[in-house]
Amino acid sequence: MDDATQQEAFTAPLSFGTAGMRGIIGAGIGRMNIYTVRQATEGLARFMDTLPAAQKQQGVAVSFDSRYMSQQFATEAAAVLGVHGIPSFVFDSLRPTPELSFAVRHLKTYAGIMITASHNPKQYNGYKIYGPDGGQMPPAESDKITEYVRSVTDLLGIQVMDVHTLREKDLMHIIGEGVDEAYYRAVGTVTINADLVKTVGKDMSLIYSPLNGTGRIPAQMVLRNAGFENFELVLPQSTADPEFPTTPFPNPEFPQTFDLAIEMGKKRVMRMS
Repeated sequence: MDDATQQEAFTAPLSFGTAGMRGIIGAGIGRMNIYTVRQATEGLARFMDTLPAAQKQQGVAVSFDSRYMSQQFATEAAAVLGVHGIPSFVFDSLRPTPELSFAVRHLKTYAGIMITASHNPKQYNGYKIYGPDGGQMPPAESDKITEYVRSVTDLLGIQVMDVHTLREKDLMHIIGEGVDEAYYRAVGTVTINADLVKTVGKDMSLIYSPLNGTGRIPAQMVLRNAGFENFELVLPQSTADPEFPTTPFPNPEFPQTFDLAIEMGKKRVMRMS
């Protein structure tokens, strides 16, 4: 690590705001690591300590994506919450952000934590907090959480609870297929024109790419449940891979992100003509 990188990593802390925080994974107060994740969670926990006991005991749903250290960061968040007696509901494996939002409402937790860097390059990870409605925390609550996060200055002194103790004390619950099934059912109720899907769904040709992220399993389930059967995956982008080997910026706003999908679609059209 050169001097400029060291100064950047250790001089100023990661910014924490309404949308949480994100940054390059690495050592330092200005990087995403277990200590900055603990700091953010400690801030959330201290805020929840001020709530009525019933709200605090609703707990926090936690999910994570395919990026480096995402699962470890999710576990670290649960470890901090447990010290404050706050239950966590942690997915057994990676899930997309919309399902985390759903899980908050479905399980009636007070908050949600999503470990994700969204569309940023592979060097990044991030931490987002969601409110009881599954959306971003309202400004009043978000500002208070931010104040608590910034008040945590001793990152090495944040207490954590090991996973065995968390489970023994019923403070960490593993969630998975039960929430998945409820999520798929809920998504199935928002089809805009179900009759049209019944008419053309089986024949409509679709190409789908999860961009090496979390969408492969849920997207296939949702498409099939809706009535779409004639779809193919972009195989080089179908495996959850933190390296994002086929696209340096897994950002759907960039047209080049879909080069492989477009190429695959053109080949399919040629086969059909």
